[in-house]
Amino acid sequence: MATSPDVTERLLSWVRIDFSPPHRPPQWWRAAMATVLSMVGALVADAVLVAVGVHVFPATRGYVHFGFADYAKLTVIGVLVAGAAWPVVARISSTPRWLFFRLAVVVTLVLFLPDVYIWLRGQSAQAVAVLMAMHVAIALITYASLVHLAPLRAASSARRDRVDLGQHAVAGAPPAGGHVGGDLLGPGGAGDH
Repeated sequence: MATSPDVTERLLSWVRIDFSPPHRPPQWWRAAMATVLSMVGALVADAVLVAVGVHVFPATRGYVHFGFADYAKLTVIGVLVAGAAWPVVARISSTPRWLFFRLAVVVTLVLFLPDVYIWLRGQSAQAVAVLMAMHVAIALITYASLVHLAPLRAASSARRDRVDLGQHAVAGAPPAGGHVGGDLLGPGGAGDH
């Protein structure tokens, strides 16, 4: 069954995908640097959460998923996917931080499903809670690193001539010249409506 263009347009509008952002994506080297720093930060956070989890819940000592090799492999894959997704989201949305934040939330919730499954299959609730905390920490570190260390860039002068920036100002469009500002939940951030 084919989807009508009207339904598709409404869906894309609802998720804020418009394929005509008034900004340019982050520079590739900044996105790469932010991805590497996200990876390091996420792995450190994982290790800290495992250490705290084992200290608070001694029965979880030796838990198979608390081994560095076990969680590091999945953390690296997840951060690499997010690092690749950020420039793509920046290219397809006029409000990329809004969309990227919501994608991070959805992905984190989906990643809870295997944790819930192993808990239902008899794994320790305390260990599973630590795994879930690791997912949240990875998402927060990765989101913040990517959007702040690999910021959007202002549109080129030719692009600015073609786009009416006035219509995008409410949606957190970048100012003329420089990168898009805003804190984690402020203007241009995840909390924009």
